[in-house]
Amino acid sequence: MEAMQPNRGSAPPRTAAAAAQQAQVAASLAGAVDLGAIRARAEAAERAAAAPPPVPGAGGGSYVVDVTESTFQAEVIDRSFQVPVILDLWADWCQPCKQLSPVLERLAAEGNGAWILAKIDIDSNQRLAEGLQVQSIPAVKAVLQGALAAEFNGALPEAEVRKFLTAVVEAAGGKLPPGSATDEDGVADTGQDDPRLDAAEDAVARGDLDAAEAAYAEIVATEPDHPIAGLALAQIQLLRRAQAAGPDAVASADADPRNAESARAAADVELAQGQVDQAFERLLSVIRSTSDGDRDVAREALLELFALVGHEDPRVVVARKKLTTALF
Repeated sequence: MEAMQPNRGSAPPRTAAAAAQQAQVAASLAGAVDLGAIRARAEAAERAAAAPPPVPGAGGGSYVVDVTESTFQAEVIDRSFQVPVILDLWADWCQPCKQLSPVLERLAAEGNGAWILAKIDIDSNQRLAEGLQVQSIPAVKAVLQGALAAEFNGALPEAEVRKFLTAVVEAAGGKLPPGSATDEDGVADTGQDDPRLDAAEDAVARGDLDAAEAAYAEIVATEPDHPIAGLALAQIQLLRRAQAAGPDAVASADADPRNAESARAAADVELAQGQVDQAFERLLSVIRSTSDGDRDVAREALLELFALVGHEDPRVVVARKKLTTALF
């Protein structure tokens, strides 16, 4: 959890919109927020640069691959530095999977290489499913620049799936072929540009977080409910906090596990490094073991992290249930 042009046309339905929004912001900040994976990502990018581009399959227009544990690195991680890779996690016994998978395969053919569909049988690749934290299937996850960027669960209507794919591809700086992405009324999404977002994204792309933060903050000041600018600003602020916490933040929190402020700083660092579950559990532990002010600090911090990760994310769903239990 890299520069792109967000999908700024008509808003998709909530589930797809939330996932697409996560893709846009995650794509803008990949490599900046995911501090713990920089070296691995750089090595994967080098391999992707040396690899041949994706080519149509035997069917003449199919950009669909079956992925196993042994091919995941090359077909998903490395390939995602060339084009977005969409994971279709399925099983033979899953009836909704049999509804969604043919839709994804057909849309992959329509996409003509703008993205790759990687199909993973979770029964045959249980370690992959565990590593990807699959809670239910069908599960669809987008991988951009070596990082998980967005996802949805369930057999969504085709119109929502199309909008999700459009946002992911545009987040990676690409564009679907004409006619391959339409809204539910069959009208092509025009993707109107917002120069204010362009300026902020350009600043992120060149590594100028001061300018990016200022640009996003200016948008939020005039449009407090702006979904893209608000989330991007929050992620930049997370990075700032993680940097300010310093290299000893996690050790300090471990040494004093009931200290809410130390836990908050350590959780920021862990989330910035992609350790989502660890960050959540650290704050939940404080909530369970303290009361009054410390508990409030930890609860507020946890809610902020939920918003950053995305409320539809399965890890957030699980942690929110734990929070309810801890509070009541």
